[in-house]
Amino acid sequence: MIYFDNAATTLHKPDCVIQAVTHAMSTFGNPGRSIHEGSLAASRAIYETRLALAQLFHAEDPQCIAFTANATESLNIAIKGTLHPGDHVITTALEHNSVLRPLYEMEDAGVELTILPADPLGNIDYDDFSTALRPHTKAIVCTHASNLTGNLLDVERIGDFARQHDLLLIVDASQTAGAIPIDVQAMHIHILCFTGHKGLLGPQGTGGLYVRRELQVRPLLSGGSGVQTYLRSHPAQMPTALEAGTLNAHGLAGLRAAISYLQETTIDQIRKQELSLMQAFYDGVKDIDGITVYGDFSTTERCPIVSLNVRDYDSGEVSDVLFEQYQIATRPGAHCAPLMHQALGTVRQGAVRFSFSHTNTLEEIYTAVSALQELAKEE
Repeated sequence: MIYFDNAATTLHKPDCVIQAVTHAMSTFGNPGRSIHEGSLAASRAIYETRLALAQLFHAEDPQCIAFTANATESLNIAIKGTLHPGDHVITTALEHNSVLRPLYEMEDAGVELTILPADPLGNIDYDDFSTALRPHTKAIVCTHASNLTGNLLDVERIGDFARQHDLLLIVDASQTAGAIPIDVQAMHIHILCFTGHKGLLGPQGTGGLYVRRELQVRPLLSGGSGVQTYLRSHPAQMPTALEAGTLNAHGLAGLRAAISYLQETTIDQIRKQELSLMQAFYDGVKDIDGITVYGDFSTTERCPIVSLNVRDYDSGEVSDVLFEQYQIATRPGAHCAPLMHQALGTVRQGAVRFSFSHTNTLEEIYTAVSALQELAKEE
């Protein structure tokens, strides 16, 4: 199988990740619940992962990193834990439903919502932030990169705007954590939400959020914490405040190994390789008669994603044929990004997304280009 669905999850994990999870499964107890070796081993692994992520994102302190099951949980915590009825929030049409649906829920509860539009290339106009600003604007919630087009948002520019106007900046880094360098302090990010199973190359069921040290976020869950048992309410200190229940220590051990792999291989080297593969694919398909490519490829500051359609064929049918006849795995449909499809004019057809990893090869790229040339031929 040729796997081009890395924006959904990276399939080919480094061997060290698999080994770390396997070892954890046979040695870890419940972290923070006892002083026996199994419990302590799990606690140490979790702390080491927290520390590694704090260093990766340039956080002030490891305690600023709280773990969740995925970016969706992190975004729900961030959005529902900071906004109140009467607040105004700005977001964009590039967003995944993991941002949009919690915001719609908050809108139903009395939060005012402004969604900045995207143009036919999937870009926003940054001047729209100033236009959307109101006296009671509380926050900006935005993705770092579109999971459909691969277009990046200039988070540092948005962060500077947020700082100037004393706004919270909540960033969805699902597509960029581990794939693009992120400095939460330089970018003026208050909350960074991430998942472990994509660019970070870790196991599914791992994720988390960075929360700026002085910021208080209402927890989404409460319950067992392993500390302060006799309190009626969940402990307020980070990261315990946002980590009710037993953490996925086995998965987090794998995530720690994945971060070590990223540090040794370097994000810059991996990114260079992925963008090179993406460019080769884009150059191969962009001029094929009957192929429509979506997104802005005028800059290399983007994620290694190419979404396209073949004539007027349904994207699901094209993806099925690619797999059944060529053993090429892609992602069709709406990609949980309804507003982006509206902007691109692909609501009815969807799109076939090719997303690349440094584990892919040029030979695989050429195979995919050849397959699309055949599919695009007029009968």
